[in-house]
Amino acid sequence: MLREDLAGRGVLDERVLAAMRDVRREEFLPADEVARAYDDCALPIGDGQTISQPYIVAVMLEALELQPGDTMLEIGAGSGYAAAVAGRICARVVGVERVHRLVVEASERLIRLGFTNVTVVEGDGSLGWPEEGPYDAILVSAGAPEIPASLVEQLRPRGRLVIPVGRSDFGQRLLRLRRTDGGVREDDLGGVAFVPLIGEEGWRA
Repeated sequence: MLREDLAGRGVLDERVLAAMRDVRREEFLPADEVARAYDDCALPIGDGQTISQPYIVAVMLEALELQPGDTMLEIGAGSGYAAAVAGRICARVVGVERVHRLVVEASERLIRLGFTNVTVVEGDGSLGWPEEGPYDAILVSAGAPEIPASLVEQLRPRGRLVIPVGRSDFGQRLLRLRRTDGGVREDDLGGVAFVPLIGEEGWRA
């Protein structure tokens, strides 16, 4: 997976590649999906949610330009996989998930696997998690109809936000926002397809 699906397709950040190598994806999957753990595709984790495609996880984390001292927020933590990968790079990761079962299972899993710097909390991810902000980086693992203002507000100066945005049924555009002294700079990183971001500043349930 690392050689062909990640490095072979242009992921160059050595920190991201090392973290993806270190975190065993099968630990974050239901038992009936473990055999497909290293297929380069999204896989179901129940309640209509998925664990993201490894290539997309790597691309999004690389786009965030994560540094060892960073604090990162993930919206749509699911089983905790992307948060765990980020936790191998960052000083602190907070994941927000709205499905109670996934929050409980992800929290227990992360403790069992020794991720002491990663926490998953239950809440409306479209509003972020201001209790532990501001953040150096915010990763949104669900598609939003537009960029939630609450997330932009929770970025530090020079902080980065990577989020899928779009109102089409056929997917979203992956956007990177960088908070600058003069406002926000936006880059379009290409087309993606994510489950919807449900919440006050996302899609209605």
